[in-house]
Amino acid sequence: MKNKTHYRTVKIKGIEIFYREAGPDSAPTLLLLHGYPTSSHMYRHLISELSDEYHLVAFDYPGYGRSEQPPIADFDYTFENYAAIAEALLEHLQIGKYSLYLMDYGAPVGWRLASKYPERIETIIVQNGCCYEEGLEAFWDPIKALWKDRNDKEAIKACQGFHSPDGLKWQYTHSVPDPTVVSPDNWELDLRHLLRPENDDIQIGLFYDYRTNVRLYPQWQEYLRTKDPEMLIVYGKDDYIFPGVGAEAFKRDVKNLEFHLYPTGHFALESFGDEIIPTIRDFLGRKVSKK
Repeated sequence: MKNKTHYRTVKIKGIEIFYREAGPDSAPTLLLLHGYPTSSHMYRHLISELSDEYHLVAFDYPGYGRSEQPPIADFDYTFENYAAIAEALLEHLQIGKYSLYLMDYGAPVGWRLASKYPERIETIIVQNGCCYEEGLEAFWDPIKALWKDRNDKEAIKACQGFHSPDGLKWQYTHSVPDPTVVSPDNWELDLRHLLRPENDDIQIGLFYDYRTNVRLYPQWQEYLRTKDPEMLIVYGKDDYIFPGVGAEAFKRDVKNLEFHLYPTGHFALESFGDEIIPTIRDFLGRKVSKK
């Protein structure tokens, strides 16, 4: 029987953090780390479907969803800080061992946790997020231009287009075989937090900060080679943002890899959740010990 999802807020490192939680505390935990430009809302169906057997936690990063957006002057919006908040939330919830679900921006947040605390990681599920430079294709050109010059006006304008109303819809519907199965509520909810004062500057700052993740790619690849975590790939292979070639790259370093590509785009759970969720359940059922 599915368990109800609870919607909670807790102060972590002085910031009000919103998170969704479902499933029994005694069950194995799956920490769900969301991507850009969305929030924990992207996991609503997955949380509900798996809550009968697993303890699921998904929080919104500062500046996203329903979490607080501190002024830029008071908070350093970086992937390093997002990982620190994730770590502190896990400590608050007294979660010692857990599986990770990494998607888009959630990947560099999660790789930081996994490489820092490999003994805590039970399994890793990756959906359209990478740690290989070949996974950063044409979409990333204006972001890479920003890495070279933080004040490049053309690059900033191009990056702003990604989270414009049309850009948001494009991210959810591009390469989706039937876009009518993707609810417009997704990009309308995202737009709500993106329209907050300073949020555009936060997004541009995070595009710039992403260069720090690329510098750590070799370290995370070494983690995969040496720790060889149990890993599941469930990827939208036609994603323009994190294309399938980035998923293929994991095969170089991960021996314990189960690999699934789906003919869809970036937010694969929206269009192929009926296929992906049973795959995740089967994987966790075989790889995670029940208490």
